[in-house]
Amino acid sequence: MDAVIEVAGVVKRWGPTLALGGATCTVGPGVTGLLGANGAGKTTLLGLILGLQLPDDGAIRVFGLDPTQAGPEIRARIGYSPEHHLLPPDVKAVDFVRHVAEVHGLPRREATTRASDALWQVGLGEERGRPMGTMSTGQRQRIKLAQALAHDPKLVLLDEPTDGLDPVQRDAMLELIHRIGHEFGITVLLSSHLLEEVERVCDHAVILNGGVVATYGSLDDLRGGGEGVTIELVGPEANVQAALTAVHATGAQIFVEGRSYVILGHGPLFDVVRDAVDDAGAGIRRMGRRTISLEQVFLGVGAGAHPTSDPRRSGLPSPSAPPPSAPPPPPVLPSPR
Repeated sequence: MDAVIEVAGVVKRWGPTLALGGATCTVGPGVTGLLGANGAGKTTLLGLILGLQLPDDGAIRVFGLDPTQAGPEIRARIGYSPEHHLLPPDVKAVDFVRHVAEVHGLPRREATTRASDALWQVGLGEERGRPMGTMSTGQRQRIKLAQALAHDPKLVLLDEPTDGLDPVQRDAMLELIHRIGHEFGITVLLSSHLLEEVERVCDHAVILNGGVVATYGSLDDLRGGGEGVTIELVGPEANVQAALTAVHATGAQIFVEGRSYVILGHGPLFDVVRDAVDDAGAGIRRMGRRTISLEQVFLGVGAGAHPTSDPRRSGLPSPSAPPPSAPPPPPVLPSPR
């Protein structure tokens, strides 16, 4: 993954409050969710990426540049939508977006064209001449998105872009964010405390917990794609138990989950399970890779677990760890219901 943002051991204090305590992560192309509870340090990290604040320790690189030294150059290539609605109520939407584009260095004529185009892209083309004070919360969120896009940035930072939106407006906003990251080719860092939003539109996630990055990586890696087997067995109970005993003897862990067994282990797990079931004379109704939800990941690493920079941290055993040489005999597992 080509790094757009690199964060290494960043520390930031606000007086006696430690906002970030050694955050480390990498953000690449696509849409990345910055997840964390309120107060986890998300907005502080965005401010450091923009070069609006200085870290007390550690280093940040954006497009390979240091925001503390090249802040104006970096900000010229970034669009930013803040969390709070600090929009002048008497200014027309198109005038505001044009002004922000001019601040980013666009000539007035080009800024005017880009402002109109950006407002059409976010669904406010016909409303672009209205004062922003007359607009709804959803429309103001779209204006903030339009001003972040008008100067054609390479990176967009969105801080809680669906805050205050109703379900219909939230769906429309998430669809816009998905288009920005996957059709327009703009890297998006989406700050949110809503897991469902991140799962819907993001390719990667960074989970902040208490000022440190608890885990980061692609959603597939975080949810354990490929790190386990879910299998539904059929046949005589004795045959099923014999198959499970043989699998457990390799060092694998076995759990009941719904109608299936979940098997976590090492090495060519699919082959091991298939051969054990065949040798025991049992049958396979369904077999596939086991994944976990992003909520399980968040609760596992975001509620006091030790922080890690390993993008494969998912609460599952490390694939490189050797299996125990003499696993204890497995309990007789109940048949899944």
